[in-house]
Amino acid sequence: HEAAAKWAVSQMTAWGLKNAHLEPWDFGHPGWLNESATGKIVAPVKQNLKFEVIAWTPSTKGAVTGSTMQVVPPQGPLPPAAEAGGRGGEGRGGPPVRLGPLKQDFDKWLAETQPTVKGKMVMIGKWTVLPANYTNPSQVWPVTPPAPPPEDPTRYRPQQVAEKIDAMLVAGGAMMRINDAADGEGMIVAQQHYGLDETTAVPTVVVRNVDYGRMERLMADGDDVKLQFDIVNHSYSEGKTSYNVIAEIPGTDKADEVVMLGGHLDSWHGGTGAVDNAIGCSVIMEAARLIQWAGVKPRRTIRVALWSGEEQGLYGSQAYVKQHFGTAEDPKPEGAKFNGYFNVDGSGRLRLGGIFGPPEAAAILRPVFALFGDWGVGLIDAHASRALGYFDSTSFNSAGLPGIDMDRGNPVTGHTNLDTYERIIPEDAQRNAAIIAAGVLHLANRDEMVPRFEKYKMPAPVKVPTF
Repeated sequence: HEAAAKWAVSQMTAWGLKNAHLEPWDFGHPGWLNESATGKIVAPVKQNLKFEVIAWTPSTKGAVTGSTMQVVPPQGPLPPAAEAGGRGGEGRGGPPVRLGPLKQDFDKWLAETQPTVKGKMVMIGKWTVLPANYTNPSQVWPVTPPAPPPEDPTRYRPQQVAEKIDAMLVAGGAMMRINDAADGEGMIVAQQHYGLDETTAVPTVVVRNVDYGRMERLMADGDDVKLQFDIVNHSYSEGKTSYNVIAEIPGTDKADEVVMLGGHLDSWHGGTGAVDNAIGCSVIMEAARLIQWAGVKPRRTIRVALWSGEEQGLYGSQAYVKQHFGTAEDPKPEGAKFNGYFNVDGSGRLRLGGIFGPPEAAAILRPVFALFGDWGVGLIDAHASRALGYFDSTSFNSAGLPGIDMDRGNPVTGHTNLDTYERIIPEDAQRNAAIIAAGVLHLANRDEMVPRFEKYKMPAPVKVPTF
């Protein structure tokens, strides 16, 4: 990531942007890298497994072999929408997301399970049954972040469940944790161990859904399924300091006011991060290059930001907003001069848009985006959600600032082992850069700043993220 960030600084400087630099922030955790990983079934059959390693989990102690067991943690009920036949928080290709388990039931299960896992390869949960899909799937992210789930003090949240299972496996002496990818078409989503600390987890992998199902079937037939894994991971203490990339096109008569555009430069390790989010950064950089190349002299300063730590929880953009702008409740002087942030996260053609603010905030954007109607750009709407989740634009929204995000109809390969350049559509990226450049210039050159909620109408902050 640091090499990519330095390259971006060099490239934007070569294009003529000013003040290009790395802006450090405290990630607070070491960096992590998977160097190599092999895994296979060695009995009662021979099969190479398709899997990805979970970030911030430890290496195996060389090649380790052990018998497999499967445990099924207690689950909460389906949310009301799912019980009624709706999506109810349905995940990517998987079943509806259930509410958290009751604390007393889960604690009892942990206590009963811990003595049984010593020296075992532990599969967590039942195989996810997925219907065969012979069509091209599509994924549309919500432009307006959903409201976070309600707090229930009697139930554990998903992160708490994951942390407690990991702690139980460490305390019980398990050899490995194995998760079901629960996704079709051979895709594997491999993200992070919640603790970002390999001392609080056993070596952990996400296995392809069909492989996980086969292991479950073999065990159901009474076979002793033995697996062998050899995983080499590395930890880097210098990763505790991360960097956002910042560069500017200086303004003229309103240079102290700032319009921002950005995307996250970090990505997950299962693929090359092309879809999520190298292409978004390319669009942002190209939009800035087009403005610079055209020789336009914007009235307001245009500031490019390529974030880090987005995939762990929007940490880079949150750190930047906190340092420079503050919040509606505790503003900093720069916050009064902030005039909107355009976010691009992922590939796919820009279509709908959302901006945090009153209805008139969306109204000033509609004329410029209407120019691209023949490219499929549609309605730009306003919303009042200060929920933090999904996109770096919500780091601004959460602070009460006008963040703007565009729906892209993303391919489903983001966060997966199939996140590669081959899933990029160049024409979409080129058009997206032109659309963002036009939107940025529109806000940079207007007489008035983007309307915001008046102080007494500002929605209250949201404490619980929607991740």
